[in-house]
Amino acid sequence: MKRNRRISAVAALALAALVTGTGAGFAATTTPSATPVATHAFDTAPATATAPTRSFHGTLPAPTGPYAAGEDVIHLTDASRPDPWVPSSGPRQLTVTMVYPAVPGTGTPAPYMTLAEAAGVTQRRKMPASYGVTPQNLSSVTTHAFDGARPQRGKHPLVVLSPASENPRMTLTALATDLASHGYVVALVGHTYEDSGETLANGQTPPCAICDHPEKIDFDAEAVSRGRDVSFVIDQLTHGNTAWRLAHLIDKHEIGMAGHSLGGAAAAATMIADPRVRAGVDMDGTFHPVPMPGQINRPFLMLGSDGHTPGSGGMVGKQVWDALGGYKKWLTVAGADHFSFSDLDVLQEQVGFPTPPLSPERGVVITREYVTAFFDQTLKGIHSPLLDGPSPNNPEVAFQS
Repeated sequence: MKRNRRISAVAALALAALVTGTGAGFAATTTPSATPVATHAFDTAPATATAPTRSFHGTLPAPTGPYAAGEDVIHLTDASRPDPWVPSSGPRQLTVTMVYPAVPGTGTPAPYMTLAEAAGVTQRRKMPASYGVTPQNLSSVTTHAFDGARPQRGKHPLVVLSPASENPRMTLTALATDLASHGYVVALVGHTYEDSGETLANGQTPPCAICDHPEKIDFDAEAVSRGRDVSFVIDQLTHGNTAWRLAHLIDKHEIGMAGHSLGGAAAAATMIADPRVRAGVDMDGTFHPVPMPGQINRPFLMLGSDGHTPGSGGMVGKQVWDALGGYKKWLTVAGADHFSFSDLDVLQEQVGFPTPPLSPERGVVITREYVTAFFDQTLKGIHSPLLDGPSPNNPEVAFQS
């Protein structure tokens, strides 16, 4: 449990590290220990940190598939369920970014996040103006997604993405745009009150309600709550076209889910509760709650850093791994850190601060290739030799099981 709390606390500091150059995000590359995590990213600034850039112009890697990535942002309200973290706010409200296969050359460039969401990041992390990161340039990171782009014809598998604890949904944008470019509809789910802010339908961007005391978080309860969020989103996207104007693009019989850190635990929790999710990916996360034998008999991929191994001393443990009864792969990436599987290391590098041994660009490439190959094989029925064993093109990737 110490490891899980530690990762949650580090995840909370990731965006701060992005713009302050403290390297706090790199703490996740160390082995589990009782070493306390700094309460502010500034407390861990390395003596050799490079000078901060004065103007931040972030760009995510371009998608690699044949399609463009279209984007819509939708707002959903679950009238049957009060918000689990702030019940006084009323029914659970969610903001979801839909990314879909689109016709190249259509639509207009989509922002990375709203100004209010970007302000939530900068305000929560107390970012000095001297570092050159403002709500304006953080919100305008180049995503290679396009608002209102014309969709490709046909039906496409749906992949739901859930971010790390305390990280907003947009930190998985690079993966979302690439999946869309390869023929997937992607739903990036913002878990309200669990991060620096998600802009809701009423224009409000409420701050995190559970972030200030991570030691008190019940990760099992949070993962299960995220599973309920995801099942509700799937309901709304597959029952008619009222929730999203392009819901007809979704093949409701081919649904997968991937998540980073706690989002990966949420992928497993969702699969336990919702049989519609046919395949799951956990990127550098553990399991909350721990699955029992027979609860997950569908395909599952574990993709993580070096410490993310199936041995008895690993983050997950062989007993848990053995409980997964379906097709499964466990891959580790040499030199990766906890944020190699999200946008954060790429953006941190562009600010000019230290990065893990694995280059951030390679982290994105590996994450995209293996997650896409896994969903191609499990949702589209397209065999991927990439999953058969080690690849000379990806020497950093080791097959643990």
